[in-house]
Amino acid sequence: MKLAYESRGEGPVLVLLHAFPFDRRMWSEELARLSAGRRVIALDLRGFGESPLWGEPTVDEYADDVVALLDGLGIPMAAVLGLSMGGYVALSIVARHRARVSALILADTRAAADSDVARAAREATIRQLRNDGASQFLNGVPERLLSRHAGLDLRVRVRQLCSERADALVAATRALAHRPDRTQLLPTLDCPTLVVCGGEDSTSPASEMRAMALAIPDSEFVEIAGAGHLSNLEAPDRFDDAVARFLAAHDLSIDTGDTGDTGDTTDTTAAD
Repeated sequence: MKLAYESRGEGPVLVLLHAFPFDRRMWSEELARLSAGRRVIALDLRGFGESPLWGEPTVDEYADDVVALLDGLGIPMAAVLGLSMGGYVALSIVARHRARVSALILADTRAAADSDVARAAREATIRQLRNDGASQFLNGVPERLLSRHAGLDLRVRVRQLCSERADALVAATRALAHRPDRTQLLPTLDCPTLVVCGGEDSTSPASEMRAMALAIPDSEFVEIAGAGHLSNLEAPDRFDDAVARFLAAHDLSIDTGDTGDTGDTTDTTAAD
């Protein structure tokens, strides 16, 4: 089977892993802003965007899909940025394919597995998706994931960015409910790591993310005041600046200036 992706720029590789229930479109600004001096790849995880759904994926299998994509592109190592669900996948990549990760950026996510209460809430979401389809669930996404400061235009945009496939949303919700606990992994991380979160993220609170950063040796922590769970969409300038500065500090970019349009591709590659 194949994963869809979009690539822009040339140089050291940065892979962008999207949140639930979105696809690579949530990274459109990062593709433009962060591709000066590096190659940025935004992909659709299995079942999202233009990537087909096959099997019943786990978070670890999402991670293996990403590595298969890198294999297909001939990329031995990349910096990996994951937001929310993308952060869970990023941690699985580090756990399963450590040699492939040059740097790690964890945004608005957590290392711990779901609690019993959270797992029960995901089961309720699965029932809603099966009984009512995707629209009713997705209509509530802007309210759940954006801060109280978010304007109407952004709320409308976030709803438009949602993936509409109920079967893929069900599969991903089940995968998230049963994802591995990665808290014991954090103290063993030996790659440059940045932890970023919105100061008003109620899904992955800043206090929890700060504690996660403290558990990772020599990591950096950035809190984006006023932003909610989708910090890259609510505060793109501050989010992208934090990421660009981190990558530049670790020699993973040439510069942090404006990007050109060279090297842009949209394609699919085998992820068997």
